[in-house]
Amino acid sequence: MIEREERDGVVVLKLNHGKASALDVELLERLSTELDEAEAEGAAVVITGTGRIFSAGVDLFRVLDGGTSYLHHFLEALDSGVRRLFTYSRPLVAAINGHAIAGGWVVACTADYKIVVDGPAKLGVPELKVGVAFPVVPLEVVREATPNHLLHSMVLAGRLFSGDEALLLGLADEVVPSARVVDRACEVAAEMGAIESTVFSLAKRQLRAPALDRIRRFADIETAARHLWTSEGTRTRIREYLESTVGKS
Repeated sequence: MIEREERDGVVVLKLNHGKASALDVELLERLSTELDEAEAEGAAVVITGTGRIFSAGVDLFRVLDGGTSYLHHFLEALDSGVRRLFTYSRPLVAAINGHAIAGGWVVACTADYKIVVDGPAKLGVPELKVGVAFPVVPLEVVREATPNHLLHSMVLAGRLFSGDEALLLGLADEVVPSARVVDRACEVAAEMGAIESTVFSLAKRQLRAPALDRIRRFADIETAARHLWTSEGTRTRIREYLESTVGKS
């Protein structure tokens, strides 16, 4: 599910969950546990994916199959898992080895530094095209990581970007060949990890504070988003989306 490797004091967490490392309750909870352990060690972390996919986002098949009980559990796990990534006190570098779509791009956006593979990888958050609402925590994480002039095209239009476009537009920090993505991410994580930990953590808390404040203030929006996720209309739209994209639901 998550493969852990240590490279010179940097913890590499490799998502390896099914064909596309789609986000489900188990993966999110395991990720939080891995982060707790890495933070206790004071380690910088690199998060990456498998093959040509970083993560394809929420496991929509599980959402449909699991019913309301699973969905409530999943939304809690998504909230706490993304929040845990976003508030990780030590350096967190995303080695985006391939497609990072929807929740996959949200995970990437929690990082302090994003390194993207060159080539045909697609990056973005097409949630609204699927027909599902944005929970507050994921949307605020995306807002924090996205230049203001791109927010509408990224979120409302659901535009997807290549690695080169992401670098040019300020969505990513570096683009490197696939063979170098994790190695380069580890180099950056080690450089950031060499900064005195309390100084680094305080600066990161300061940078994250506006987004966390918005998350606290938007409780009413979160309630509305969760209500939409559990509606029959959303289930219908998810089913139609899966039928149109993968031919089954």
